[in-house]
Amino acid sequence: MCAPAAASADEWFPDPANSQWQYLWSDSVYNPLGTVENVVVQQQQGPSFTLAWADPQDQPPAAGAASISCSMTSDVGTMSFQDTNSGLINTDWNSCPAPPNMPILCTTPSPCANSVSSTLYQLIWGSRVPVLSEPLLQDTTWNATGGGDNTVESSSRYLGVQLVKVPAFPSGVRAAVVRTNIAQSGALGDPYGSGVRTTWWVYGVGPVRIVFDHSGGSGAPVTTASLLSTNLKPMPAPPDADYFPLVQGMTNRYKWTNTKHLPQPEVELQTVSAVVDGSARLSVKSVSGPIRVVAQYGFDSRIDGVTNLWGSASVATLAKLPPLGHKRHFFTPIDLMVYGYNPVLPGYPKAGNRWGSGNHADFETFGVTGRTRIIGIRKVHVPAGTFSALEVQSTLTQRGYPFGSGVRTCWFAAGRGLVKLVFKHRDGSVSVVQLMK
Repeated sequence: MCAPAAASADEWFPDPANSQWQYLWSDSVYNPLGTVENVVVQQQQGPSFTLAWADPQDQPPAAGAASISCSMTSDVGTMSFQDTNSGLINTDWNSCPAPPNMPILCTTPSPCANSVSSTLYQLIWGSRVPVLSEPLLQDTTWNATGGGDNTVESSSRYLGVQLVKVPAFPSGVRAAVVRTNIAQSGALGDPYGSGVRTTWWVYGVGPVRIVFDHSGGSGAPVTTASLLSTNLKPMPAPPDADYFPLVQGMTNRYKWTNTKHLPQPEVELQTVSAVVDGSARLSVKSVSGPIRVVAQYGFDSRIDGVTNLWGSASVATLAKLPPLGHKRHFFTPIDLMVYGYNPVLPGYPKAGNRWGSGNHADFETFGVTGRTRIIGIRKVHVPAGTFSALEVQSTLTQRGYPFGSGVRTCWFAAGRGLVKLVFKHRDGSVSVVQLMK
């Protein structure tokens, strides 16, 4: 069995060959009447695709076009993207220069590769890698750079889902809202390149509205883009609950017991001690009990799931736990949770997801075969409180080691992570982990 099917990486900006979008972008000071742009898919190659745009009087550049013909009124260009396991990134662009009345977003007038004078330029300004981070879960944040020389910096936060009305969807459509703070310094047109951009993304369609409030105080320009029409249909967005939050400084205190081998409770504190763009280090240390441990774990959150990358521990123990194969040990609740195979959870987990062992690297690490399924949402009572938690059940077999085999059930609460774990080992013992606070 393989990992669960992830939500398609390209549905936040789909790229079927016949896709069409028509946008109207405007600037309250420099382009108050607005410009209409027709956007089409120019080229596709695996996870990479190129969009081309032009005003309705011009034809978008054809695939493989060597150059773009520009005039003083031309609004023509191409922009390339790639769908990755961590989200959508911008890889290249080519267009006519910004209109001469627009602020210059470079330190010299010419040449200047920076512009916000089109819908797609507004979309990627300050946030090329990534344009949109995934999985897009509650309170997701990320940092990015942009501009022709990557000197424009931004920080983005996913705010949740809102109903937004645009001409393409006059009755309203549910959209994921991303707020981005953008900073540029040293450009001739400062502070036009800085400000706050809000983007509304519709699953199955792409961006439907962009509002860029430029810095500069009262009367500063506001640039907007709205979707006028498209031949794409909105799709239900994947669930956005974060059942394994990697939030800097977040702590969980756990109590672990085993009916045969750990009658004295082991209490340990888990801390998210470092977070960088979807990757995090979790630190675990003993609070009380027979195991004295200081441990570190690396985790990665991507579209295909939350993955345990590595782990290390310094341990002194009085507990006589049965042996495991492949030189593995259970010293912390995290050991019990990640034991077996990745992912810990799919990128967008929901009831009915199923996956199993099959990755050679995981088998080399743990020597475990089995399968996992998400049962659904259940009420769970632990000392830290009552949670509506995602119930995830795994059947695990480590040949020749009954303590490393059995049925493990984990409960994950949105915004909190693991709140309870019960591992019914095949040696007849039961390990129970509960969130204390």
